[in-house]
Amino acid sequence: MAQDILQFLIDIVFQLFGIGLILRAWMFAIRLHPFNPFSQAILRATEWLVGPIRRVVPGSGRFDWPSILACWITAILYLLLTWLVAMGGLMPSASAIGPLLLSGLLVGLKWLFNVIVWVTLIQAILSWVNPLSPIMPVLYTLTAPLLDPIRRMLPRMGGLDLSPLVLLVLAQIAMMVLNHLVFTTFGA
Repeated sequence: MAQDILQFLIDIVFQLFGIGLILRAWMFAIRLHPFNPFSQAILRATEWLVGPIRRVVPGSGRFDWPSILACWITAILYLLLTWLVAMGGLMPSASAIGPLLLSGLLVGLKWLFNVIVWVTLIQAILSWVNPLSPIMPVLYTLTAPLLDPIRRMLPRMGGLDLSPLVLLVLAQIAMMVLNHLVFTTFGA
């Protein structure tokens, strides 16, 4: 039971922090205003890791490489801790380093699709319940680059927008595939 509780806490802490790093990179890519209160919360929560990496690896163009690298490192640490808890403290062998690094990338991608699901879902629900919520402009800015191409491909349905549903289904499928790949690559 203690092992299950520890694994649960590791999952929560690492996934939330990884999601924060992904949101930081996403905000950088879409040029979300850094003085927005929601942006400030993400920047402050992740600066302790991204700041030192930024001194060595600069961001370029639309990619915030320090945040992406920090997410990858976080995913690798998450996999290692998951391994240690599951195996009772046994370290993986040296031959597992390659699969560990690849699995870290796959876990980071899985977290990305998890963020897409939650941001899209929250935006869809708020658009029905409280479309004037202060977070709606931020959510719209985050999801517009993903939803607009889907909207262009879908036929017009009057006032009904099915693009969030399509995006949610595609993101869920991607998470299933990535979860399977992580398990077969590293066994975590």
